[in-house]
Amino acid sequence: MGRARKSTVGRSSIIVISAPSGAGKSTLVRRLRASLSGLAFSISYTTRPPRPGESEGRDYFFVRPARFRRMIRAREFVEWAEVFGHLYGTSWRQVRAALDAGEDILLDIDVQGHRQVTRRLPGAISVFVLPPSFQVLARRLRRRRSDSPDVIERRLAAARKEIMRWPEYDYLVVNDRVAGATRALRAVVLTARVRRQNQRVRVREICKTFYGG
Repeated sequence: MGRARKSTVGRSSIIVISAPSGAGKSTLVRRLRASLSGLAFSISYTTRPPRPGESEGRDYFFVRPARFRRMIRAREFVEWAEVFGHLYGTSWRQVRAALDAGEDILLDIDVQGHRQVTRRLPGAISVFVLPPSFQVLARRLRRRRSDSPDVIERRLAAARKEIMRWPEYDYLVVNDRVAGATRALRAVVLTARVRRQNQRVRVREICKTFYGG
């Protein structure tokens, strides 16, 4: 898949991606970022310990609960939530840095965080990634062998609740085939880049040429 160049725009987009655990969101985000330039990714802060293969600053910023609480009090998070006993948060600093650089930014957050973002950043675009069925989701969670049976059951119970929140999102992507789902996400980003509010600076410059300005 070729890399698309980002055109000059007046504003960048904030794109929220949510999904039940096991829906394949991380794989889709990784492929999406490989297919598009000008697309930053917000690395979340978390209090959970690293899993095998995860590294600091690439997958998450791993911090102690006391530091996370200090960051909450200092209003350093766009959103934060407790998920399965651990805290997760999105940093304002990362979002602002991407937008200042003229990049779009992906926020990988759960349905709790999505509600906070839509309140604080009403121009954000949101995408909900769904598995093709509950049975497929359960099979994916068991195959990855990263959680105990009890944790898997908790994740499946949470997925039953999360899936009912789909009407709150702008776009829905069913991850039945990774390649097709990646193309759908790519289409969302490219569509966002030609929204009126994102093109207005460029269009004003074009309009000036029609009137000798």
